[in-house]
Amino acid sequence: MSGKTEGTSRREFSKGVGAIAVAALAGMAVPSVHAASSDLIQLALVGCGGRGTGATGDALSTRRLGPIKVVAMADVFENKLKGSYANLSKNKEQVDVPPERQFLGFDGYKKAMDCLKPGDVVILATPPAFRWVHFTYAIEKGLNVFMEKPVTVDGPTTKRMIALADEADKKNLKVGVGLMVRHCRGRQEMLKRIQDGEIGEIITMRGYRMSGASATARPKPANTSELMFQIRSFHSWLWASGGLFSDYYIHQIDECSWIKGAWPVSAHALGGRHNRGTSVDQNLDIYAVEYTFPDGTKFFYNGRHITGCKGEFASYALGSKGSCIITTSSHTPGRVRTFKGHTMARKDMIWAFPEPEPNPYQMEWVDLITAIRNNEKYNEAKRGAEASLVTSMGRMAAHTGQIITFEQMLNCPHEFAPEVDKLVNADSPAPVQADAAGKYAWPEPGVKRTREY
Repeated sequence: MSGKTEGTSRREFSKGVGAIAVAALAGMAVPSVHAASSDLIQLALVGCGGRGTGATGDALSTRRLGPIKVVAMADVFENKLKGSYANLSKNKEQVDVPPERQFLGFDGYKKAMDCLKPGDVVILATPPAFRWVHFTYAIEKGLNVFMEKPVTVDGPTTKRMIALADEADKKNLKVGVGLMVRHCRGRQEMLKRIQDGEIGEIITMRGYRMSGASATARPKPANTSELMFQIRSFHSWLWASGGLFSDYYIHQIDECSWIKGAWPVSAHALGGRHNRGTSVDQNLDIYAVEYTFPDGTKFFYNGRHITGCKGEFASYALGSKGSCIITTSSHTPGRVRTFKGHTMARKDMIWAFPEPEPNPYQMEWVDLITAIRNNEKYNEAKRGAEASLVTSMGRMAAHTGQIITFEQMLNCPHEFAPEVDKLVNADSPAPVQADAAGKYAWPEPGVKRTREY
């Protein structure tokens, strides 16, 4: 899954956008592109969990745009690799991954990408801690990229990804990021209506993700290495995923920022740990964040992961003349609406996008593959990094008990996993270690004010 990037050390990357060493990439030729719809696009999947498998299926659904086929797969867990292959290989026409192109281990990402030719596509769906490592190699190989969200978990990795996004542009590479809501046709139409003044000026926004207990890692099994334990339960560790806050909340934070037309400039938050039980993870049970946009408008985001409480998964915008439903019932399309007033009653509905709506998980792939085949400029990496940073900003505000600004988050020197590119096998040291009592560091607001654990 990971390996040392040739010619560039991990710490050299950490010095900031202007100082990131990418000389090894700069001299490479611009890759060929699939300009004709008859050209075969080959895919390699790196990270064979549910998300990677789902993204690959969505990629294959673009076959009407031209031939597309999976030719290589890689993961660090054999059961995930085998399970994903069993699922995908039911599609015999579009999946050609014999055993010799199924790679297991931390260097598997390189072997899988080596099976592609310049202009093909690699899907990066491992825990986000490894994203910059894999993205660097994809650029070296001249590959187009689809990467799952979040793409960063802290300030240093965000700077690194922004610099790599620039390098991808220089190589004419196309990069998609799995923030599929922006590709939802219903929400795109709603945004146009808001911009045309249908609900007036946005005065406040609300978002909720409230469900049962989740991302609760139990004590490490005796026969498992510390590193593999943490990678398998990556939602539970800030270094691996940004925790449940970054991994679960980024979609709604991104979509509300998109609808508003700006990134928040600061976050003031609280959180609490109540019902984790025997869990050893680094998450809190509840989060409440007040994001502030540049014009002073507030966006209130609430997350709760406690079984037995009222659930809600939705986001809304309230305007000076009306309101809108941005999301209900998870991230799936449907029920995108605008209303007169703020009660959101059916009698006050102004507009609703016709149902069923096109699936945004497929639409993001339609947009990416179309850009590749038509050789159109297409790079979502910087925006994905900024969305990840804004999400981390809210998380850090809750975990430290401080108001955190966009610039503070971007320039925070604490990097969760500064040696992630040096993880080469199951026995490599995990970025987080338990103390003598078997407990792991976790957020303590007000006690740890400048770092999250």
